[in-house]
Parts: sequence; C-alpha cells; structure tokens
Amino acid sequence: MKNIALLILFSPILCPVIYGQMPIDWTGYQRKSGISVTQTGNKLEINWPTEAREKAQMILNLESGQPLFYSLQVSQRGVLKEIASDLDPAFVLTIGKRDLISQNGWNIFFDKTNKRPHQSYVIGLDKQKASVQSMGSRTVIRVGDARAATFHGVVEITVYKGSPLFNVAAVMSTEVDSTAILYDAGLTTKKNVWNTIAWSDTEDKMQQTIANLTQSAKAQAVKYRTIIGQNKAGSLAVFPAPHQYFYPLDEAFNLNFTWHGRNYRELLPEFGIGIRQDLMGDNRWVPWVNAPPKTQQRLNFFCLLSADEPTQTLEVVKKFTHGDSYKPLPGYKTMSSHFHNEFVMSVMLAGKPVPQTPNFVNVFKQSGVDIVHLAEFHYTAHPKGPDSLRLLELKTLHEMCKRWSSKDFLLLPGEEPNEFFGGHWLSFFPKPVNWIMARKPDMPFVTEDPTFGKVYRIADKQDMLKLLEAENGLAWTAHARTKGSTGYPDKYKDEDFYKSDHFFGAAWKNIPSDLSEPRLSRRVLDLMDDMANWGYKKHVIAEADLFTVEPENEMYAHLNVNYLQLDQLPDYNQGWQSVLDAMRQGQFFVSTGEVLLPSFTVSGKKAGETIKLPKDSKATIVLEVDWTFPLTFAEIISGDGKQVFRERIDLTHTEPFGKQKFTFNTHLKDRKWVRVEVWDAAVNGAFTQQVWIDK
Repeated sequence: MKNIALLILFSPILCPVIYGQMPIDWTGYQRKSGISVTQTGNKLEINWPTEAREKAQMILNLESGQPLFYSLQVSQRGVLKEIASDLDPAFVLTIGKRDLISQNGWNIFFDKTNKRPHQSYVIGLDKQKASVQSMGSRTVIRVGDARAATFHGVVEITVYKGSPLFNVAAVMSTEVDSTAILYDAGLTTKKNVWNTIAWSDTEDKMQQTIANLTQSAKAQAVKYRTIIGQNKAGSLAVFPAPHQYFYPLDEAFNLNFTWHGRNYRELLPEFGIGIRQDLMGDNRWVPWVNAPPKTQQRLNFFCLLSADEPTQTLEVVKKFTHGDSYKPLPGYKTMSSHFHNEFVMSVMLAGKPVPQTPNFVNVFKQSGVDIVHLAEFHYTAHPKGPDSLRLLELKTLHEMCKRWSSKDFLLLPGEEPNEFFGGHWLSFFPKPVNWIMARKPDMPFVTEDPTFGKVYRIADKQDMLKLLEAENGLAWTAHARTKGSTGYPDKYKDEDFYKSDHFFGAAWKNIPSDLSEPRLSRRVLDLMDDMANWGYKKHVIAEADLFTVEPENEMYAHLNVNYLQLDQLPDYNQGWQSVLDAMRQGQFFVSTGEVLLPSFTVSGKKAGETIKLPKDSKATIVLEVDWTFPLTFAEIISGDGKQVFRERIDLTHTEPFGKQKFTFNTHLKDRKWVRVEVWDAAVNGAFTQQVWIDK
C-alpha cells in the first residue's frame, strides 16, 4: 500500500486518502466521547483523560513494516512524558486439538491437549485497514489483517477514559473444529526502550534486572501477574486479565506467567516483556482453552502507563484486584469452598511436624477469605471404614478446624464424598458430624460410640438424605456437568434427595475456558437457570476446587468467593448454622473480586425472597455495584419455567474504579424468577441469586 496512490471519491466511511495513507473507517467514532483521535499521514494520535486533570497519549504508526506503537506518553503535573516508543504488540498462538468425543464436548476438563500434536505460530499483522469506534467511556482502534495458521482477525487496542490503562488484543477466529489454544503476548522492540525490567517476586518483594537487548528471554515467576519496563521517564506495566487468562487446572502452581528478554520461545527475535502460559500446565489434566469455529477469541493483555517508579506503578495495578484480596463489605462475610489440601492426611496423621499456623491458613487470611469450606479426604482416607481409622480421621479434621478458627476466621470441615447420589458432590454440616460411608444390613443407622459420640452409617441415597435432614446439612453438585459430574445434576433432578431443601444446588468455577465469552463459566450459569426452570429453589455457590494452597501459588487467578449476608462470624464451638442458613436462603452473591454487589432488590425484595408482581408485571431492580476495571454490561436474566429471557444493559459508559446504584425497570410477565449478572472489561464479574416470583 505504501507505494500505491489511492483516490477514493465517494466513500463516506473512509477519511480523505492521500498518497501512501491508510484508509480508516471513522463511522463508529464520536468526537464528543472525551477521547480525541486524529490522523496525520499514517500516524494515529489518541489522547484521553486519566485522572486528576492528567492525560495519556498514544501514537500509532500505521505504516507497513514499522512498530505499531510509535509513542506512549502519560502526563505528570500536566507535562507529557514519553514512557516508551517503537514497540510492537507480539502474540504467539499455540494451536492444539480438543477431544470432543470421549466425554462431554466443549465442557471437557479431563483432556490432555498438551500431549497431542500442537504447534506455535507468531501472529503476523499486515497493516491494510483500520477503524476507530467509540464505546461509551472507551475507544477501540482495530488494525488488520492479523493471521496465524488457520486463524485470522485484527489487532484491537482499547483505551479507557479515566485511567492510563489500555488493552491490546489479537481478536482471532478459525473455521477448524475441535481446536484448543493457548497464547503468549507482550511488547517487543529493536531499540533500548527500557533501562530495567521489574517485578514483584512470589514473596512479595520487588526485583529488577538490567534491560539488555542481547539477554535471552526468560520465563519469570511473579506475584500479581505483572512485568514492568522502566526508564527515566517512568514505567509501563504489562499484565493479563486476572481470571480469564488462566485456563482451569486442579492446582494453582505459579508457572512463571511472565517473560522478558530477546528471542522468546525462539519465535520473537526482538527484546520484549509480556505474559505467558505454560503448555504443560500442572502435568495432570491440561485442557487449555476452547476455540470453537467462528468464535472471536480475544488474545489480550493490559498495559498501564505511569510516570512513577515500578513500585508505585505496581501499587496502581494491584488496585484493580484489591491487592489480590477480597474487599470487606459491611454486612457480608466472604466464603470460599472446595479445597483438597489434605493437611490432615499428609501432615497431621502422617507424623510430620505441625506448624503453629499452616501456610494454607495464612494464604486464605491474606486473600481476605473469612470462611473456608474444605473438601478433605479426596481419595486419601478411609470413608467406608474401618471405624477406628475413619473416626480418627474425622476427629483430627474437626480438631484442626477448631484449632485454626478464630473470631475473624472460620476453617470448616467438609468432604467430597462422591457416594450414593451419583457424580461428585460436596457435604457441609453446621457442626462436627461423625459419619461412615458404609452400613451393613444388620447395622443401625445411628449409634453411640463411647469415644466419638454419635456415629451415622450410610448405606444408600435414602440414608444420606436422612443424615442431611437429621443434622440440617447441605449437599450440592461439585463441578456440575463436567469432570466427574458430567451429566449431573440433570440425571438426578427428579430424585427425592434433589428435591429436598437440603440439596442446595451446584457450584461455579470457570470450566471450560473460552476467550470469546464475555462472562466466565457459562456452563454453570446456564445450569443455574435450568435448575430454576425445573421448579426448585436451588442456588449456585462459587468453588475453587484446588489441591495445594501455598504462598508462592497463583491463588487469586483461580479463586472466587461468595459474599454471604452475615453481620458476624459464628463461634466455631457454637456451630455455624448461620452460614448454611445464608446459603440455603440465597442470601449471597458470587464474585471474582473485582465486581461487587453490595445491594440488590427486585421491587423491594432481596435475593432468595419472593415478590408478587402487579397486574402490569412491571418490576424495578435496584442494584448497587462497586467495581475496579470499567464495566461492560449487566444482564437481567429471568425464566418462566421453560424459557430463559435475557435483557442486556450496556455499561460501557463507566470508568475504572467506581461505585453506583443503578435502577432498571423491566417487565416480568409470566416469569417465575429473576437474577442479575454484571461483567467488566477484563471479564471479571459477579452474579446474584434469584428473586422468586409468585403469581
């Protein structure tokens, strides 16, 4: 295009074209958006306000063969400083094969994509066309064409009004079925852009190294998923979406999720900094990321410009995840569930030294988790006896939980029994309960043991329901419709135990991963709606489903949390019935941490409660939202017992770090339930439980 003169006379969607100048589609751009975009030759200049009367500037070079980021600047006390120049976005796309046959299609987890043939490609950008689009508080610049093997698309750059934050994405699709992918990404350069590269190590201490253009690339373990380039003018931080980027694993090991240096993976010859995924994962089940045909996969990363040192820059990045912890909310306590750290069997009953406070307890406390529901004895103990072993294991579990519970932290016993009902499920009782997962025909359901007290013996699903009723416990489907629960709870939705109030519902985790989705784990969100349409008041709780919990792990990326409506934590010694009551009544919301929902009502009724609609079926939804990344949309989801209805509300006008009470008026004619989800620009989100509708 560089050597061809173009004359376009009649196209209203293109700017005036001069010799060698790339045509740009401006039809989606709004000059009143507050973000200025101007073109001079093949340079595109974007200026946007950040905070406190400061601004950021990005100049893109659309000339073929030149680095895309001509200049990146941010102001300090009104004076622009050039943080970087002559940078190119770089993407390595690894393409493998998804197993869609042996289990449950795209919802598969037990896949070992890394063991099958796969190949990595550099995504090439051929600058042939561009567009500018205003979307509320953000502006999106798209440059095409981008290609790698069977994938094609564009490079997309999004700047956010109100912050020196921007997102860089290769938005790519393929026509090939059964495809699974991973991607590494970052910024590369041929010039001495950086003086040093900095990061926080896994012990939360800042580290740095000289930025040497001849230094071979290195995968770097970091805390907060962030790598920072620094020079005299300031810093540029590169980091991924905190949850969406990480495909599901059973472990939260820190697998060196950033990189810096030249010739990364022998595919990117220039010096760079960026984010990465380990192709081998935790060497167990490694399902990678779904890429169904024709879906727009957003291979993206975030950048933050700063005129400060890396330490101060990282502090700003950390604000987006509240320092990788769950923000306290008045009237709520945070709860996380489903952890197989197996401390009882691997340490306490293995004769190993027991520390004053185990690492896993410290990790949860530092993450802002108030209540931890364990899933111990996952194929490591003696659930069916003999009595002497099973009862000792339970006694040790209960003593462990009591020992490390306090007025500010509850460690609560739980198991993943996987007996009697079908599929995998979790148990949760409001106090210590002794039960054995076997009963011979001549043995009673409950006995008194002189050492351990009351002991239940369970023979079948009827016994299990009797135990839940007797001890006021809860059960729910773990990792529903995937892993060991493929086909469940659908297969037992007509069973008496499922219909019982003691069968709570299901649990939510981001399985599978799909970078084209605007929300996480549609698998369980769809199930949530299905269960409501089945006619039972079931709920969905967040689960982590992780094994080891250590300080060096990348815990936050794999965590999620439930905000239970509790004014205070119960005393462990008095039991924790209030925790189960809040769950059973739907008095909670689920969050990845960045989007919070402090209040939610439908015509004055809270989640878990029932409303009666007026004759015109109008309802007013009042929702208070607290967020870090700018929001993208809210969705009102309702059902009539057969169909699911969705009403999406655009929230792209929001800027980073806000708090607002929204009022939505909607019609709910013939509906039986309604709930709300909210999602942000990094695909973090939160969702309420249902408000039920009485005719």
